[in-house]
Order: sequence, then structure tokens, then C-alpha cells
Amino acid sequence: MRWLVGWSRGAAGSGTEARADAPDRSDRPESPGPPVEPVGARLLWGEPAPLWAVGDWRPDEVRVVHADADTRLAVLGRCGASDDALRSGLLAARGGALRHLTAWPGSYTAVARVGRRLTVAGDLAGARPVFHAAWSGGTAYATAALPLADLVEAELDIGYLAALLACPDSPEALADGTPYTGVRRVPPGHALVLRDGARDVTGYEPTSSLAVAAPQLDARQAVEGVREAIVEAVRTRLAAPRHAVEYGDGHVPGGGAYVPGGGHLSGDGHVPSGGAHVPGGGHVPDSGAYGHGRAPGMGTAPGMGTATGAGPAHRRTAYRRGPAPGVGADLSGGSASGTLALLAAGLPGLPGTPLGFGNGTGERLLAVTFNDLASDGGRTRESELERARAIAANPRLRHVIVAAGTEALPYAELYDGPLTDEPGPAIASAARHRRRLAAGGADHLVGHGARQVLDAHPARLADLLMDRRRRHLLKPVSALARADGPSAHSLFVPFTVYRAARRLARTPYREGLEAAAAQLLTPGAYGPIPGAPATGGPVDASLAALTWCRPGPAARWLTGEALAEVSVRLQSAAVRANGLAQRPGERRAAAALSRHAADHRVLEQAAEVRGQRLHAPFLDNQVVRACRALPEALRVQPGARASVLRSVLAGAGIRELPPGWGAPSHAAHAAAGRAGIGASLGPLQDLFATPLLADAGLVDAGVVRGALRAAANGAPLALDGLAELVSAEVWLRRLLARRGTCWTGPAAPSRRAVAGGVPPRPSL
Repeated sequence: MRWLVGWSRGAAGSGTEARADAPDRSDRPESPGPPVEPVGARLLWGEPAPLWAVGDWRPDEVRVVHADADTRLAVLGRCGASDDALRSGLLAARGGALRHLTAWPGSYTAVARVGRRLTVAGDLAGARPVFHAAWSGGTAYATAALPLADLVEAELDIGYLAALLACPDSPEALADGTPYTGVRRVPPGHALVLRDGARDVTGYEPTSSLAVAAPQLDARQAVEGVREAIVEAVRTRLAAPRHAVEYGDGHVPGGGAYVPGGGHLSGDGHVPSGGAHVPGGGHVPDSGAYGHGRAPGMGTAPGMGTATGAGPAHRRTAYRRGPAPGVGADLSGGSASGTLALLAAGLPGLPGTPLGFGNGTGERLLAVTFNDLASDGGRTRESELERARAIAANPRLRHVIVAAGTEALPYAELYDGPLTDEPGPAIASAARHRRRLAAGGADHLVGHGARQVLDAHPARLADLLMDRRRRHLLKPVSALARADGPSAHSLFVPFTVYRAARRLARTPYREGLEAAAAQLLTPGAYGPIPGAPATGGPVDASLAALTWCRPGPAARWLTGEALAEVSVRLQSAAVRANGLAQRPGERRAAAALSRHAADHRVLEQAAEVRGQRLHAPFLDNQVVRACRALPEALRVQPGARASVLRSVLAGAGIRELPPGWGAPSHAAHAAAGRAGIGASLGPLQDLFATPLLADAGLVDAGVVRGALRAAANGAPLALDGLAELVSAEVWLRRLLARRGTCWTGPAAPSRRAVAGGVPPRPSL
């Protein structure tokens, strides 16, 4: 785990006063020391608005540049800009052009300090979120919510958990909340601006008009922009310094690397046996998640503690299976992962040599394919493996197939894992992902987010109707009619989809929210709530998505009280909606991307392998912007994502692709989920014997147990909804069983967040 944290306070809340002629002392704490500071932190600059980097940051992932004594910029993460480019962006942001802080290639968080004003820029997708909370007469901010919850001693927000389960991809229900009361999230595409403790959240992206369609690029120009953005995103990862991992005595030639079970090597390349060196001082026991506790002097770094059941022995065993030195990539046979693997292997002169290993002439890219031997993925999985093998025939790829049985099915090893910042469906399949990632590289590329940034959300059909481009609907609705196969109703599918798109185009935003709120008040124990994702074919899924807001797959198993509270949230959002400067397709696509980015962040934390960095280039700001410039008429065409990625590869000189490349692959995922429920039915029933979700009033334990039994017996239920329920229950148990806090010092909080268990359910 890695995060940054800081705060801004007024004169009454700050411990020291800043003088204009004071020397720059950002390299060490002010004297006297602050009354509270994060455990295991590295101070980037000091009072009156300090900033810390916490966790196992690599040296090249933390950069601080100065324009003058009162103007400085910290960039944390993987950023492809030079120091001069960072200074130019800082000067532009000083004049108010905040978008310049997000225009560089890579994935990072930028914090600009200009005099008494602080600006923290979030990303467009939401994979690099920013959180804030009122504290000590000012505002504290961080890139993780749990440390802020510890700082302000927050309680659990049961209403937010209900909204997260009922409407996970609806920003109207979630608003800017988090699972912790008083801790707020900065929306994607926005920046947090602080001045003397006062906060303001402002957007940095231009908004389009509802009355006039935004000018669109020519299709060829737009695809060329996507190609340049993706290639630059991959090149940014490959151009970074290499980091390798050595097991045993913890020694790496050259220093500056990360060792599983060893932590950060600060230059001499050696870590004392059994512990980790934390930048800033202190020696800590080996472990792996939030809040292990306080060691004498410094204590452990948050993100390096342990949750109940996640013993250090197990995690060290998992880490010793990987990662490998250098750069790796997923190779699932799909179009997104295949594109990244081929680009990373084919760019001239890359990947380079990691930390002195190799022969100095470059090395082959490590491509990892996961082969599930326990679930019945049918012909889809076999065809994916064949495509992966064909792609891996490239001489610059070194192919590794990770075969796994029932131990790697979803829902395996639920009681063994780290605590994440918030619940997410990746918790249910973390052991599965960890096995795949442990065989990858120290820097590992994944294709997450490609579907959300390149594919057209079904609601974009309504956008085309609003722009009077009806002829562009012919191909997508015809493809939907063929997707379910020949039937007596296939002739009526185009008319049904067209009517649904026209109804959405003519429905005002406020009416759409009110309709969704009414749908939540008609629940059924096993029957789907109207508008919720169905388990049918693509036509049913597309029709359900043609709406401003819809319930999620887990909503059918929530209690009526929980659904009523979420309905009140939607009705309040409808009252506040005085007009929306977005089309329904744009808004729904942005919400789907934000939800996927949040789930990807949970995956990074839940399946973390010590010493490894996951890179998702499709979630980078520049890639998201380039993909948003694609014309809607191009997006809605069948096979648009595969077509764009073929053009990306062709522009890089890669034209020979295996047959079937770009085919959709949902069947294998559903088969693995059903097989996982069947294999882990006993532990899952025990998990929901006395669930904390039931204590909070969100679910009925008997209903969930019945749904799990029905799913194991093959009933057509929403498996994604069950995964969300299981993950939320596991997350709650880990949260309430955690030890220690993220803060130390004489004025540290007296208790951790959500101490004392789940609060009683408030009455409506």
C-alpha cells in the first residue's frame, strides 16, 4: 500500500506560523515536531501545510520540483514528464490552469503548493482518488480513505454501504461519500483546492452542452490520437528505472529496489533479516495491510500491517513465487491485454535491463496467461488460450502459463488477505488474481479499463438520437438481434431497442432519478428489481442499461429498509438536479468507468504482491481523453474496440494477429464464479450464518444463504451481485478486526476508525 497525506489549516489550527522570509526546510520536520504524523512516513515538505508519502514508494515514484520558495509541486506515481515539464505545469497551475497538472503521460497524483494555496488533482477515471475530511480547524486530505477515518475517528457509514450495494455505478446514490462518516471523495475529473483550511472542489475538464453537440474529430484522427496515447503510456512504464526482487538474504545489486518480506532498500541494498526499512526511520516487522500497530519509535507503515487471518507466513510464501525482475504483462488472449503485451515487446529498445541483470541488450517481455483448470469455461477459455499461445510466438515474449485448480477459484481463501480501503468485488477473487500476478514482473501491465474507455455504453444510442443520427443505430441494433441467436422475437429486437433509446433520449434527468428511486421500493427476494441487471442475454442487458440510473445486481438481496434509504438518496439527488450538462450516454459511460477504476484500485490492494506495481495504461488521463474523442458513431459499431486496437497495433508495425482476436469473453468469468460458489459453499454458508451485514440491517442472512445454495445448484442468478455481498461481508470483518492505527505522536487519535463494531441501524 502506498498513499500520500497532508493537511491545510488556518492560523488558529496550525501548530506553527509560516514567515515569508523563512528558509526552505521541506526536507525535514519543523521544530518542534508536529503533534501527529502518519506512521512510517517520509516528509516531502513541512508546515504550515505538510505533505507526507507513506508506504513502500520507490525512489523514482516520488518527485518534488520547485519554481521558487513558495511554489512547489509533488508528483507521486508513474509520470512520464521531465522536471522542466513539471515546472511548466506548476507555473500554469499557479495561474489557475489546473488541467496542466493532469496532462502528462502516466498514472500519478499531483499536489501543487502555491503560497498558502494547495491543489490536489485527481485523475479522470478514479483509479487515483483523492479524499478529504474536516480536521483541526482545517482540512486533511489523502489518497486513501482509511487513514483519514483514523485521523478524525470516523464511524462506519451504513447508508453509503447500502448505496454501494444497491446502486454501485450510480454517482447520484453514492454522491461524494465513502464508507466512513465525514470522509469525502473528490469526484473524477476534479481537483481539491485548499487555502488556510477552507476547501473547494472544482472541475478541470471542459463540459459539453446539451443543446449543441460537441465538435467531433474525424474517425481517422481520433484513432490516431488513441494510438499515440496508448503507445506513450506503455513507453512511460518501460522507460522507468527497472526494479528487481531477490529472495533469501534480501540483497539486490545496485540498491534502490524492493524485496518481498524486506520492504524498501534505501541504497546499500540490504535489509536486516525479518524486517523492513521504512524511509524516514524505524525498523518494522514484516507484514502486509493497514494498521498493524505501533512499533517502538516509528512503528509499521500503513499498508504493511496485517488483517486477521492474513498471517505473514502465508504472504511471504505467496511473494516468493514472484514477481520476476523487469517488466511483465497479462496475456489472456483478449484484445486489451494482447495489445499491451505486443506493444511492450515491440517498442524499439525496450524493455531494458533491470538493475544490472541481463546482458545489456534488452530482454524478452514476460507474458503471463492464467489457465483455470477447475471451472468449465467451455470453448471460450480454450479459444483464449489458443490466441494467447499464438501471440506468445513473438520471439520477444517469454510466455508463462499459470495453471490452477480449485484453490484459485473465486471465494477461495476468503479469510486470508489484506484490508482494502473500501469493499469491492475483487476481494472475493483476490487469491485467484494473486496467483496470476505473482508470476508476473516487478512492473506488470494489465488491460483493465479498455472495455470502459473504448466500448460504447448502450445509453450512447440515446445520444445519437439526440443528435438526430438515426442511421448510425442500424448496425448496433442489428448486431444485438443476432447476439441472442435466431428466434421468433429476433425480428422485433431492433424496434424494441430503438424505442428504449428514444424513451431515454426524451426522459429528463430528474424524471430518470425519480423512476429509479421508485424501482427500489418494489423489491423481491429472488426476483430482480425492475431495471436491475438481468442474467439473460445481451439484449436484456442493453435494455436494462438504457436508463439514467438503475439498481445494481446485489439490490435484489437487500432488505426493504436499506433499499428505502437508497431511494431517499436518489430522490434527494433528483431534487438537487436543476439541469445536467451531459447526455445520458456520456454520463452513464463516465459512471461505469469510475466504478471500474474503483474496483481496480480494490484489486490492487487486495491482490498486492510485495515489490510489484500494477500498471493499467487504459486508465491513464491521456488515454481516457483520447478515447473520449472517438466519434460516437464509431463507438457503437459492433467490434469497435477490436477495430481501434487493431489500428493501434498496425500503427506500431504489428499486423499479424491470431484468428478470433478481439472476440468477447464473458462466459469464462461467469463459469468461474459459479464453480467458485459450488466449491466454497460450506465456508460461504458459515460466513453468512451471523453476518455483520445483517447486524447493520442491510441483508437478511437466510435470504443470502438461500441464494448461495440456488447459485451452486445452477439457478440463473446474478453472480456479480453475490460477489459484491460476499466481498462486503469479508471487508467488514477485516475492518473490525484490524489492530492499531495509521497515526502516531502525542496528539494522535485515541482510537481507530469504526471502533466498537457496527453501529446500530438508524431508523428512517
